Amino acid sequence: MHIAWNLFSPWSALAGGLVIGLASSLYILGNGRVAGISGIVASPLQALFTRASLRPERTRLLFLAGLLAAPWLWRLVAPLPVMTLSAGPGLLVLAGLLVGVGVRMANGCTSGHGVCGLSRLSLRSLVNVLAFMGAGFATVFVMRHAF
Repeated sequence: MHIAWNLFSPWSALAGGLVIGLASSLYILGNGRVAGISGIVASPLQALFTRASLRPERTRLLFLAGLLAAPWLWRLVAPLPVMTLSAGPGLLVLAGLLVGVGVRMANGCTSGHGVCGLSRLSLRSLVNVLAFMGAGFATVFVMRHAF
């Protein structure tokens, strides 16, 4: 593995971390809810499948709009990073399904547990983050060394 140190950008990473921390803090202070993406997205989708009233909260829609607008706003400041995929569509669909199953099993996603749960010193979130990271490390190891 080769690390391109000339592309290392600690200032943009620090700025991104500060913005994520600020956004999640404002979301929990303003709504009393954790800013976990799976929970924000799942409620309106779950309402569609359960025939419940589909009236998403305005804050959820604004949060999702912000997530979708962020790359477009970033392009005003700097070019977007080049994206390369080394997997086929079948593997990507399988990976997405496995992530979805894992999110449901863990009662939340990496953003909910990692950013919000750990900052609240939640033991459940700590266990989940360790499981996420361990599974990620193991997957990368197997994919790089076994296949």
